[in-house]
Amino acid sequence: MSQESQAIEVEVVEIDGIIPAASTESRADAPPRPPGRDWPSWQGQVRRLDAHWWPLWVLLGTVVALLLLTVGVALGILFLIYRIICGMLRAVFR
Repeated sequence: MSQESQAIEVEVVEIDGIIPAASTESRADAPPRPPGRDWPSWQGQVRRLDAHWWPLWVLLGTVVALLLLTVGVALGILFLIYRIICGMLRAVFR
């Protein structure tokens, strides 16, 4: 078999609306990027959340809010018990 019959070259233009990355041959021709230059392209990406995940964020936010309310109510009850005990001790030892 000849070399031509073994190698099949295919160029993929688009799959499901996603354009694939460039082939390794064109990457080899590109000049190397200096180190540390990727960070500016990430600016603002940390604050942006993917829209597909909003139900998860709503659920997690609800769980966190319920936990905070539960802890707040528990601390409020403990403070109320403390005040009642302090008031009873003041009344007895006065």
